[in-house]
This record gives sequence, structure tokens and C-alpha cells, in this order.
Amino acid sequence: MTLSSQNNKPKQIILNAFDMNSVGNINHGLWTHPRDESHRFNELSYWTDLAQTLEQGLFDGLFIADITGVYDVYQNGLDLTLKESIQLPSHDPSTLVSAMAAVTQHLGFGVTVNLSYESPYQFARRFASLDHLTNGRIGWNIVTGYLDSAERLIGQKGLKDHDLRYEQAEEFLELCYKFWEGSWEDDAVQKDKLNRVFTDPSKVHAIQHQGKFFQSQGIFQVSPSIQRTPVLYQAGASSKGLAFATQHAEAMFIGADTPEKLKQQVDKIRALALSHGRDEQAIKLFVGISVVTAETDKLAQEKLAEYIRYASPEAGLAHFSSSVGIDLAQFTDDEAIPYKQTNSIASVNNKFKEQKVTRADLKAQHVLGGRYPLIVGSGKTVAKKLIQLLDETGIDGFNLTRTVAPESHQDFIRWVIPELQERGRYKTAYETGSLRHKLFAQGDRLAADHPVQQYRCQSSCAHPKTQQKQTA
Repeated sequence: MTLSSQNNKPKQIILNAFDMNSVGNINHGLWTHPRDESHRFNELSYWTDLAQTLEQGLFDGLFIADITGVYDVYQNGLDLTLKESIQLPSHDPSTLVSAMAAVTQHLGFGVTVNLSYESPYQFARRFASLDHLTNGRIGWNIVTGYLDSAERLIGQKGLKDHDLRYEQAEEFLELCYKFWEGSWEDDAVQKDKLNRVFTDPSKVHAIQHQGKFFQSQGIFQVSPSIQRTPVLYQAGASSKGLAFATQHAEAMFIGADTPEKLKQQVDKIRALALSHGRDEQAIKLFVGISVVTAETDKLAQEKLAEYIRYASPEAGLAHFSSSVGIDLAQFTDDEAIPYKQTNSIASVNNKFKEQKVTRADLKAQHVLGGRYPLIVGSGKTVAKKLIQLLDETGIDGFNLTRTVAPESHQDFIRWVIPELQERGRYKTAYETGSLRHKLFAQGDRLAADHPVQQYRCQSSCAHPKTQQKQTA
């Protein structure tokens, strides 16, 4: 089945839970709610229970965000960040994956790693190992960073220029492709006890890389995993970020104020993918949402009112301040925030250039402590809104943030999932296979029209077994 032929039937929604190895992720302040358990994020059972819950709800993946650095722009300090646990403390997300994979069979894991502070070799080795241990269920969200505090923590002088970070990202990814795809042939591992040949030396090749940012010589230490390259996620929205993402990413996170603007983004991304020689449906597009749901619309509204009492819009502003690199505490509520060129998240910062935005506007957007679109209602109401948004814009699915943990995901599974299934817009059982195969129904490996192709072992590319895996 080709990607395009899948469009003949109503598109089923792809769903990720959006979380972070911390107390606060997107909706800040809700850790104070009496039923919230996110303070247990440092307990392994918190994550294994979540993974099992999500798999019961047939979620496609758990997307785990991460930052290197701390949010210290608002009020020029860390007091509010520490008091409200605005992604602080936060722990390494990759440490959670093996444990969650051990208690699930199908759930995928998208893990954010900032390549600006990683060694390509050590990173590639870690994720290839995780692909083995998860049986091909690992994905990587590629980020380049945006916090000056990270630079100071790592011991660098300051953020590299926005575009230079993407130039470094290109080379980082190129080297990872060489490790994952170019060092070992598919049938290099023989496990031949009789002839004492575990690995055929003729089928393992040294990598030679001399670039602007990185150098590497030698063989990769990890044998080919199921996917070889993890599923590639990205959220670039600047012109440089979009060019990078549409060339490399298999999934992108996008957002906009209106469905019309969202559709414009979708159309632009599809066109850019085509310009890179890729299928226009080669990239799955996700929108972040927050959902408050219950048995009826009235009960959902009552639950929202309850949640609002515990949320912290100001903590949301503090998070936003670091996202744009501007201390929003210096402005009054009714004062238009001026645009200022920074090296932070360009797409978020551009809002101040495009329209008049005040602190009061931002607080209204952060009613639950986060700026993602908020959908409130019964399971039926929420399901209708999600389907409508998907059909109007051409997106593929959603990243569902948590509000009160774990009940917000439990509520969604109880009330919304059955309504989506009843309408034929959500699966009733998992497909078998890797995360990539579940997403695209085209096998475990990256498609032949992806730029990874040029880094694959030539002998492997001609091998019938490899061809079958790439095109099945």
C-alpha cells in the first residue's frame, strides 16, 4: 500500500500522550491539585503505570519532551520556576524507556534529545540500543535548543546563531545516518556457533567522517536494530527549521491560532516535502491539545472550573518568557509586547511581530497554565471537535497534554476514545510491527525517498532481504 492510497478511506486519528520527566510540563500549577500525582515523576511505577494505561487506550505513542537548561528569563531569575516546578526539577527522559517498554508491547516512545550538547556517536549508540530493547518502538524528537541557561550549564559562551544551529544539526544527522545505516549490513550478525562466527567481518564497514563540526573514524558498535534509524520527529517552524524538518522528519509538531492558519501550514509542509522528492504524505502532522472531558458537557465544564482554581497562568507566562527570550514581567497587562530578535523559538517569537499581544492576552491563553488549545466537553463533543479539526486542516493526529495526572489521560480513554471508535476514526486494535510500520504501514525502515538512502551500505542496499524490509 502506498502512502497516497491510504487517503481513500476516512483518516484515523493518531494519538500521542505528551509528557515530560518532570512535575510541570505544559499546564503549570496543576501539580497542586489534590488528585494530581505528577510529584511522583521520580518513581518508576508512575511511568510504568502510565505506559500500561496508554496502551489500554491504544495510544500510538508517549512523546516525552525535554529541555537542557532552566527557565530563568522571567523576573530575571528562578524563584517562580522553582516554586511552581516549571519543568524543574526535570530528569533524563531516555532513562524511562526500557522500563515502560518492558510492561507494554505496542506503545511507541518519542524522546526529545538536544543534539547541540550531544556527541553524535554516543547518542546514536544509545538510541540504537533502545531500538533493540523496545523491539523497534523508539523515536527521536530532534531539537537544537533555545536556552542561554543551557549554554552556561554546558560551559559554552552563548547560543549559536539560529541558522548555524540547523547547519550543525544537518551534519549531526548525517553522521548518525552513517552509524545507523552505513556501518553494518543487515545480515552481518550470523550467530553461527558451529563455525564460531558471531559476526561476518566482511559485512561490517568503517565510517570515515571529516566535517565542519564533527569527525569520526571506525565501526559502529551496535548491530542493526529493527528500525535502524529511530522514527524522526521535529518541530521546526522557521524557514530554516521547516527546510530541515521537511527534508528529514517523519512526524512534525505544528500549531496555529485558527484552523485556516493550520491548514496553510499543512499545505506548505506537504509542498516542501514534495520539493525534496518525498511523498507529500511522508510526514505525519500533530497538533498539541489539552482536553478536559467528563460524562456530560456540564460535568466537563465543572471539572474545568475546578482545575482553573489550581492552575497558574503566571507560571505559563514564565515558561513563555524563556521560549521567546524576553522577560514578560517588565510589561503591564495591557501593554503591547514589542518584537525583539532573539535566538530562541523563532516561530513563537514572531507572534509579537505579526500581531498586538499583551500580557493579559497571554494570561487568557494560559488559563490552565499552558498555551495549547483547550477542548472541553463530553466524550461525544470532544470527539466531534477533534474529527472536525483533522478533516478541516489535513493534520494526522494530536499530542494530548496532561492536566491533572493521571486522571486526564484516564478520562480521555474512558470518554473520548469510544466515541472516536464508534465513528470509525480510531483503531480498535494495534497493528503488529515497529513504531514506523504502525505509523506508515510500509515496513520497519525509512523509505527509499528519504535522504538516509545515500548513507546506506551499498552492498546492503542491493541485498534482497534489505529491499524487502524497506519496501514491504
